Amino acid sequence: TMTIDNGDHLVDVHVRAGLLSSDTIFDYSRGYIATRLLSRNACFILKINKEYIPELREIGRLAFERQTLRTVYSPNSVWVQFQPGHSWFGDIKDWFRYGRPIQQLCKGLPLYQ
Repeated sequence: TMTIDNGDHLVDVHVRAGLLSSDTIFDYSRGYIATRLLSRNACFILKINKEYIPELREIGRLAFERQTLRTVYSPNSVWVQFQPGHSWFGDIKDWFRYGRPIQQLCKGLPLYQ
């Protein structure tokens, strides 16, 4: 499921797929994406690169397009590959940078940037 909050510039995506379940927050106001993989008990954070990540107004259009026109190919699919390095637990300065929605998603989990 996807929830788009245009007022706060947030997109919340929940994927329910058993061991492959995840929660993702696109925080456009702060410029970060955080994905919590439930099977790994870890959180991955990446800076939004506008060259690869669609803008907030485009995400709603792409979601509608995908839902209603499943047979039509869209070249704007977003795939992210994480290469985990060193993890750390976020401290106060990190949470100010990432914002409250990402803090609520990832607090207490190892963070990979």
